[in-house]
Amino acid sequence: MRVITVDFDGTLYQGNSFKVMFDVAKKQYGAKQWAVVGLGTFKALGKLVTSGKDPAKHMFFRSFVKSFKGKSKKELEEFFHALAYGDLERVNRPLVDKVKQHLQNGDKVVILSGALNPFLTAFREAVGLEEADIIGSELFYDENDIAIGKMGDIVNGDKKAERVQEWLQNRNLTVDDVTLWAYADSQSDGPLLDMVDYPVVVNPDEDMEKLAQQKGWPLFGS
Repeated sequence: MRVITVDFDGTLYQGNSFKVMFDVAKKQYGAKQWAVVGLGTFKALGKLVTSGKDPAKHMFFRSFVKSFKGKSKKELEEFFHALAYGDLERVNRPLVDKVKQHLQNGDKVVILSGALNPFLTAFREAVGLEEADIIGSELFYDENDIAIGKMGDIVNGDKKAERVQEWLQNRNLTVDDVTLWAYADSQSDGPLLDMVDYPVVVNPDEDMEKLAQQKGWPLFGS
């Protein structure tokens, strides 16, 4: 059995999903929601000074999710549908075609990302990858499907490798029972790329390209 994991930001999607989310919000948000985002921005700047870039980004992401509080699941599905279908020119079409080949060959595909699950679900539909599973960051709702303004762990770095292992365990499998692939673009994906049998680097920046050369990881399309 072959399991193909595919990163989203910078890999399947050649852009930044959070920036797109922010751009759509600019057209839809009112003063109350922007007040929440503004407070989160202030806190994230403080985190940037004390803890660095990645913790600050994660704090801002969580603060932005707070602005969803009170929205129904249906309203947010429409919001993320607008995101997914509004920027399709940034889709990495050659990689999407490659992933579709994997599916046609009977491989199991998992889209693996720190992006929110409803965004990944909408994107999966937009590019015709409905057969793929999704492992993303969870958005929480109450018993009436109203967003409570909170999210689960951000699936990034070591979390990606952990979540793949959990996904396998839920199917009574281990990494030794399958042949694992990973398509990814970032140095933060290093733990996942190190874990799999066939790592493939997509759209690397200069530092990632150097790391790929050191590790012997092939570049997609080369």
